[in-house]
Amino acid sequence: MLSSVLIKPAGPDCNMRCTYCFYLHKSSLYPDSKLHRMSEHVLRELTAQYMSLDCDIASFCWQGGEPTLMGLDFFERAIKLQRNYMRKGKTVSNTIQTNGLLVDADWARFWHKNNFLVGISLDGPSELHDAYRVDKANRGTFERVMRSVELLREHQVDFNILCVLNDITVRYPETLVSFFLSHDLRFIQFIPCVEWDDSEGKIASFSVTPEAYGEFLCVAFDIWYNDGRPQFYERFFNDVLAVYAGYEMPTCIMKRYCGDYVVIEHNGDVYACDFFVEPNWKLGNILEKPLSELLKSDLLNRFRKRKRELSSECLSCRWLNICNGGCPKYRLICGDARSKNYFCEAYKRFFAHSHRRYLRLAERFRTFGELHLHNIKRYFVG
Repeated sequence: MLSSVLIKPAGPDCNMRCTYCFYLHKSSLYPDSKLHRMSEHVLRELTAQYMSLDCDIASFCWQGGEPTLMGLDFFERAIKLQRNYMRKGKTVSNTIQTNGLLVDADWARFWHKNNFLVGISLDGPSELHDAYRVDKANRGTFERVMRSVELLREHQVDFNILCVLNDITVRYPETLVSFFLSHDLRFIQFIPCVEWDDSEGKIASFSVTPEAYGEFLCVAFDIWYNDGRPQFYERFFNDVLAVYAGYEMPTCIMKRYCGDYVVIEHNGDVYACDFFVEPNWKLGNILEKPLSELLKSDLLNRFRKRKRELSSECLSCRWLNICNGGCPKYRLICGDARSKNYFCEAYKRFFAHSHRRYLRLAERFRTFGELHLHNIKRYFVG
């Protein structure tokens, strides 16, 4: 079942030049165009086709590149199309991930009015954030992002923080958590960065090492746990708790199979995953074949099943029921789909470190009876 579509309305185009970005070079897929913008025709087709699928919830996830480069008018049209193609019994949600540079009061009012969940990219205090998150003129962006955060608060927009862990930020778990909590930012995702440097033939220098990531997870978890009463929501920590509480892992990286969502590029091209926007994983184009047919393709089925191609070490691991081998990206970067996950040792260290405390938290939840993940999230933030 398709849980969402991840839409790239401006393709890889961005008004920033973050050192660690893996998506900017995707412009090489479209060499005939320097500017990538989704047309009205593609927007209408993807909306109509997605809304016609047999699913109760249509979740539109707008990403990039930088999606706000499309301008507010584009998203106003998107909302109108969603309403035009609405079917009885279907719920629509919209999320958008932005670097925050173009956010103003008009954007904030629009997002509030239309119930968008906004993700803001913020890598902690200025000395950490500005190390890699710079604009085209190589200037730091921290102050501009923080102004956007205040605008979202002022207009009561629901938002969370996406913090990339790179070779610098991963060394400062206490600093990061303290910064976010001091600014009352209590919905956080820590995303580890690992990319391959083709020019050097090795892992890129800005990447996180497994050792550093394992240390970060353990230290950050100790703060998060807070003697059994977590005071903030961190996506990975809460997702692991969901598994201990008897639910399926909510996010795709540690589910049994891939394929919960597909990526739709600015021109209607459909790919199996955001990490695999590559020619060999292109499913087709919605202007040439309906999305409903592309979702039945043999290629997508192969992509979904590939996650279960696990090594003997994985199959005998005590933590398999939680991580399921992890994201294939972090296996392929080490060789092939059956390679051990790049973060394997980090995960093992973290699971061993947190296991008993997760058991205690899960037991507490069982006393409340059946809980939905939404309620778990609400409980933790208070």
